[in-house]
Amino acid sequence: MSSAPHHEVHKLYNIHHGWLVEWLRRRLGCVHHAHDLAQDTFVRVLDKPLVIQGVHEPRAFLSRIAHGLMVDQFRRRAIEQAYLEALQHLPTRHMESAEERMMNIEALMRIDAMFAGLNPNIRTAFLLSRLHGMTYPDIAREMSVSLRSVEGYMAKAIGHLLANARQDTLG
Repeated sequence: MSSAPHHEVHKLYNIHHGWLVEWLRRRLGCVHHAHDLAQDTFVRVLDKPLVIQGVHEPRAFLSRIAHGLMVDQFRRRAIEQAYLEALQHLPTRHMESAEERMMNIEALMRIDAMFAGLNPNIRTAFLLSRLHGMTYPDIAREMSVSLRSVEGYMAKAIGHLLANARQDTLG
């Protein structure tokens, strides 16, 4: 990184770090988590040093990044909690190592990210089809929609997932 962007990040950190920690503490209720998330926020800023040169509202910029990280963290905790609860219902011979558990949670996070922004009806139809093996007519009855709606939902879901997969391979 050249010295000009590095200087801007350093300046941004010195001026706004304390404010950001307090902003996060009020939302998270824990100063330790707030410090961790503030640090993660500035790591994200370091990843895009040229962007900060055009920032006119640094606190809005930082809070937007921190908010996104907070949402990711809450989402991860919810997924992890649901996964751990599901594991409790399995026989002990199906228990996995901590490493396998983390790999599975990471895979669930990637799947969750792929479904982000998808209409709930579309997501539901796709999951009923792919996870539960339901036919389109069964899904239509279950969701109280027409068969044509289910076909449309499935087409949109597959298109959305393919677009995300394409984006992942390109980006």
